[in-house]
Formats: sequence, structure tokens, C-alpha cells
Amino acid sequence: METLSENSNSSVSWAAIFAGAVSAAAITLIMLILGFGLGFSVISPWQNEGVSMQTIGWSTIIWLTVTQLVSAGLGGYIAGRLRTRWTDINIDEVYFRDTAHGLISWAVATLLVAVLILSSVGAVISGTAKAGASVAQGATSAMPAISKAVSDSSDYFTDALLRTAPGAEVAQHADGEVRDEISNIIVQALRDGELNEDDKQYIVGLVANYTELDEGEAGQRVNAVVDRAQQAAADAEQAAREAADAALEGATFASLWIFIALLIGAYIASFMATIGGRQRDSVIH
Repeated sequence: METLSENSNSSVSWAAIFAGAVSAAAITLIMLILGFGLGFSVISPWQNEGVSMQTIGWSTIIWLTVTQLVSAGLGGYIAGRLRTRWTDINIDEVYFRDTAHGLISWAVATLLVAVLILSSVGAVISGTAKAGASVAQGATSAMPAISKAVSDSSDYFTDALLRTAPGAEVAQHADGEVRDEISNIIVQALRDGELNEDDKQYIVGLVANYTELDEGEAGQRVNAVVDRAQQAAADAEQAAREAADAALEGATFASLWIFIALLIGAYIASFMATIGGRQRDSVIH
């Protein structure tokens, strides 16, 4: 087997590894900043203007991949080109060590970048777990938030219950305590999934007392308003579930492609290190 002919040195040239890693980390940060700038330039604050979120997602994936190709390739090449020359080692072993130098340089650069940008990769993985937990909780976590949203807008449902007929003269108005009591009953009905008979009869009496309606008409109004409130709560719950599903899908998709981009970076760094090593040793095939 063909061998090299200079003084033997350590199998690992840490100076070359760190030189390649620092170079790769610097290029990565520069390209990420440039990517953010290009991304912000195509986002419009106006509805239906600018590029779609799907386009932004794919362009981000492509940019991350290009960033890995450029930065990892440069870091691996520098690590291979600057590493110490070995002697009395066959060519296959030299290629292996060059490959290892490129891989280690990429690994150090990746750790440096993760620390400098506050572990963004970890944040994506954490976001995936949180999104999955949100979906798993389902109605248990959604209903309290929905009930709160309905409670915040419960004046609308209370007004709908106490509304008088057009043109009718109102003899008395419900005071704040009555309105609050009706609102609380509606919110509790949404939490329970139905309006119990006692609460229903009580609200029917209040509606009949404060409007021009008789008991039968008041009962129909109560049923209609409660049905509308329940439908609004169901729509809000469905929207919350869809948002959680979309968040989980997006986080999973991002994690997968970051993984692929990092694998590409590891490969290109190892490959470029062998090229740098060949040029350093002037090995011609």
C-alpha cells in the first residue's frame, strides 16, 4: 500500500478541527441572518399579500440545506487542509482520518451554533412535544379556554335573552346582578354540555319577567340562545383542535427536515475534508 513520508504526529489535529468548526459556525450565522432578512422582506402585513406560509416554509428548508452545504463544506475543507500530515500510514487510513476530522469539525460547529442561537433545534423538538401534548389533552384543555372566551363575550348572549320585541315598550330592565347571573348560568351550561332543567326554568322565568314574552316564547328563546352558544363553543373547540394539529404537523415537519439538513451537512463536511486532505498531501489519482 502507498504510504506518506513525513514525521508522524497525533491522529487528531484539534487545531485544524477547531479552525474548521469556527469557520463553519461563522458562515452558518451569517447565512441564517441573511435568510431571516430575505424571509422578512417577502412577508407582507396585509392580508392576501406577499408569499404564502407554505412557500416560506419550503424556502426556509431549502435555505437551511444550502447553509449546511456551504458552511459544513467550508469547515470540513479547512479541517482537512490544515490538519497535520501523517507518515507511515496507508492511504485508506489517511482518508478515514480526514473524514473523521471533517465529521468532528461539523459536530463542533453544530454545537457552537446551537449554543449561540439559544438551542433552536432543541426548541423545535420541544415545540413538537408541546404540540403533541396539546392535541392529546383535547377537550380537557380546550373547554376551560372556550368557556372563558364565551364568558368574556357573554353579554351578547345575555342581551339576546333579554331583548324585547321591536317597538315594544320596556317596563323594566334587568340590573347588573341579574345579567351576571344569567351569564354565569350560560357559561356553566357550556362547561356541563347542557342546561339543566332547574337552571332552564329559572332563566325562562327571568326572560319572561324582563321582556314582553310569555312562558312558552321565553322557553323557545332560551333554547335558541343556548343552542347558539353551544354551537359557538363547539366551533371554537374545533378551531383550537385544528390549530393544535397544524402546530404539531408543522413542528414535526420542521424537525424532520432539520434532521435531514444536518445529515447532509455531516456528509458534505466529511467529504470536503478528504478533498482538503488530498490537496494538503498532494495525492493525485
